Amino acid sequence: MRAGIMEPTAGIVEPTACVRDQSTTRERLDRLTDAYRSLRMGSCPSQSAADVALLVCSAVRGLVPDHRARSPAGICNDSCVDVTCLSLTLLEKITSNLTSRSLSPAVTWYCEDVLAQSFQHLSLMSHLIDQFQNEDQVVSHLAAKALSACVFYQLHRSGTFSPVWLQKCVQVFSCSSPGPELDSCLWSLTEVLKRLLKGPHQDILGELLAALDASLSALCPKFLPEERAAGAQCLMDATSTAGLLLDLLEVLTASSLIGGAGVCLRSQRTTMIYSSALLTTVSCSPQYFVKKRALLLLKRAVLQKAGEDWAPAGVLSTGLRYKDFHSDMNMLAHSVLTAVAAGWLHSVQVKSASYFGGTKRIRGEEGHKPDCVMLRAVSLLLLKSMELHIQTAGATGVDSASEVYGYLQSLWGFLRRCSVQLTGVTHPCCWVSLLFGDQDDDMMEAAKALFSIFLHHRQCSGLDDPALLEAACACGSNPHCLFLLLLQTISFDHSILLDFLISTETCFLEYFVRYLKYLRGDWQGFIAACGRISSHNSPLSLRHSLTGPGRGDMLVTCKRGSDQRVVSSCVQPTGGILPVGTINLVGYDSSDQSDPENMEVSEEEHGASVCERSSCRALDVKQEISVPAASKANSPLQRRQEGPSAPVLQIEQPSPRPTMSGQLGCEPSARAVLCLSQLREVVTRLHTKKLFPYNPSSLLKLLAQVDNCS
Repeated sequence: MRAGIMEPTAGIVEPTACVRDQSTTRERLDRLTDAYRSLRMGSCPSQSAADVALLVCSAVRGLVPDHRARSPAGICNDSCVDVTCLSLTLLEKITSNLTSRSLSPAVTWYCEDVLAQSFQHLSLMSHLIDQFQNEDQVVSHLAAKALSACVFYQLHRSGTFSPVWLQKCVQVFSCSSPGPELDSCLWSLTEVLKRLLKGPHQDILGELLAALDASLSALCPKFLPEERAAGAQCLMDATSTAGLLLDLLEVLTASSLIGGAGVCLRSQRTTMIYSSALLTTVSCSPQYFVKKRALLLLKRAVLQKAGEDWAPAGVLSTGLRYKDFHSDMNMLAHSVLTAVAAGWLHSVQVKSASYFGGTKRIRGEEGHKPDCVMLRAVSLLLLKSMELHIQTAGATGVDSASEVYGYLQSLWGFLRRCSVQLTGVTHPCCWVSLLFGDQDDDMMEAAKALFSIFLHHRQCSGLDDPALLEAACACGSNPHCLFLLLLQTISFDHSILLDFLISTETCFLEYFVRYLKYLRGDWQGFIAACGRISSHNSPLSLRHSLTGPGRGDMLVTCKRGSDQRVVSSCVQPTGGILPVGTINLVGYDSSDQSDPENMEVSEEEHGASVCERSSCRALDVKQEISVPAASKANSPLQRRQEGPSAPVLQIEQPSPRPTMSGQLGCEPSARAVLCLSQLREVVTRLHTKKLFPYNPSSLLKLLAQVDNCS
């Protein structure tokens, strides 16, 4: 390991007691404040760089972990803590500004001189690490922040990392003793890895992980037990340390997604390897926060979305996966299904939803709202595990079909047990829209997984289509019902479907293409599902109990050219339901037809092409959208936040299209056909003007075939 440029040299000049005591605590605080304010203003402090370095180092060194027991008389402990905290904040500010290159040349030179004096002559790195043991959590955390900024600055400047910091992390992880020092090391390493993942530092990232792989691999099995013995002490029993460890595991998992097709280190695979232990943590940890955090980690791992909250867009979507990725995913899926078969769902605790003001009651005697984050995480974890199992196990036959649907029945029982509101659902297919209606990405993942489960059951069960769809409805996996309920959730607004198609944030395109291929061959099943949906409670009204009071009725009016047939339907948009706006996303009259392009693509062209091209073409699509000046504020995002008014949606067709025997009623089938027809027209118009972010020829062909079925 190479020594960094900021490591202490042989000629270290230690501050003497006389120097440390030559000014009072108040004076040091004032001088630090002056330096901090000057740097915030973008100017050099009046003090020399050497003086600032000496001031920072003496303040950091002056407050050792047992300082409160040995402080000289007449010095206020709180004032000493204030001086130390301000010096750590100043150091972190200087280092972060240098890394971001946001300073003028003169200030940059000044700050570099401060760091050179601090680390090369005053051993500040060692003093910062000493503060990791400080029982004052504020001091230890600020020390970890300052040290992490310094480590990353050194990496950014010289491509090396501090041996002192690295050795401390290895030592603490190998010792595995819960306490402030372990917490600080976990936080510091997590912060450094996050910064490396956000930038072009993959070689350095691999070098750092390789140096820590053995100690991290030794840390996790000690605190992620497969089984909880009575009275056993576990890291997951300590809320703060558990949260830090789970944060680190997510960063390690995210790092495995960007490493390409090479070999992945064992520490990067910890979440997969210890998935059974994490499931045990979800069911056995005494801390609800730890249960929830571990469950969300598993959910993001199975969705391949670890780090989605902080990683830049595109970093985690390289498409290349490491050598053992598929076997690791199969291990995770097997762990989940094995746990569910053993009754894991009965041990999962779901509390009431919490808010900044505490828990919130729904009106009347309906009780508390369930924690939908937990419900969604459990549901997606099981659904995606079933999908992975189906794709890799290759199991066939009635026994396999019964096994898969048995898992769905267990999930449905769990949801009814944990949510009083879902017990009123008479049609199980409604639970997807009810549970995921305000989370577009999760809803699409659930729908796609359920569609794969349905196709597997269709292949294995040997049932005819009517019996197959009846069995699917009993388990909430009828693809026709799920699609209709999705349309009902968005109030049959084709412009929101268009938003989904040009977005890279959901897997809607993949799901939509697969469903349309199935729909064109089973139109009678679709009609039967429409009748079934009409005879059950609407998820829009049922969702009222899950998401709180609604925002007023909404009148949907459909006009077809000169035809005076009208569809009126009152719905209750609530919470996360996507309400219909006052305008269409695309103004049909503002887009002139151009000569059609003869662009042929295979039906498999989806997914990757969207990710690669939609981000650069989506702006062109938005620029094509023309709306009245008074209504431009009503974007799809803003439509989700509209007030209690009852807007009227005018859906106009360029010309009447005779379908459904010339009759257009309020049935779900009629509204679904109209929605898909409008979607096809607007996609065609955008494609002919070369404004669609990818070639939708195959999609348009499928929409036309479905249109002909009606």
